[in-house]
Amino acid sequence: MTGDYRTAYERAVYGGDDSGLDAAEAELALARGRILHARFLTGRARGGPPPAEHPEELPLFERAASLFQALGDTRGEAEFLFWIGCLHQVIRRDDETAVPALERAARAGDPHTRAEALRHLGIAAHTAGRLDEARARLEESSRLRREIGALAGVAANMVGPAYIAAAQGRHADAEATLTEARAIAEAQHAGAVIQQIDDAKLTLLAEEGQHREGRGRADHVLGTQTLTSEPRPARTPTA
Repeated sequence: MTGDYRTAYERAVYGGDDSGLDAAEAELALARGRILHARFLTGRARGGPPPAEHPEELPLFERAASLFQALGDTRGEAEFLFWIGCLHQVIRRDDETAVPALERAARAGDPHTRAEALRHLGIAAHTAGRLDEARARLEESSRLRREIGALAGVAANMVGPAYIAAAQGRHADAEATLTEARAIAEAQHAGAVIQQIDDAKLTLLAEEGQHREGRGRADHVLGTQTLTSEPRPARTPTA
């Protein structure tokens, strides 16, 4: 059920049929919350002090939820659950609250919502150090995004697996993943994603250089003996 607010308004005002108003309001509340979330993300990308959570974002999502639930709109409910999870993960940095909502969205949503929820579940697993689970979630999200034609999202999803590959010592795989991701992002004119990919390349390059320098110093001190160490924690991509 999709609320076309212009049509719903005209039917109510001119035809006396207000049956479409709740669906239209639900879609508008969800859209307004998404706009506020997008402003947070673009503000964060500019650098400087992190932007504050907009006080209207959560109430807008909650209003959309109450309307979708009253309408019996399971697609809308799943989308609401995703955005609640996204808010808690991205803005409040609270994966404990975010993950249950994201899991429900991943089970109940349409392909678009499932793809988004799986991406953020992958990020949560990555943050918790469950690298194989993180890669599987991100790969499934990418599969769905390819199916629906969201190729810029596919490129964004490839940043996490590149960090995972580097953390597991598969540096050639990490480089190849980021190269492919950048080619996809360029074809989609996805400037923000290109920036994420370039930042990841620089970070991994610096970390690899530090690792080699450390190994070189250790080999110099210990002769032919090589160091063993605990695996470095994997970095997580930007949500």
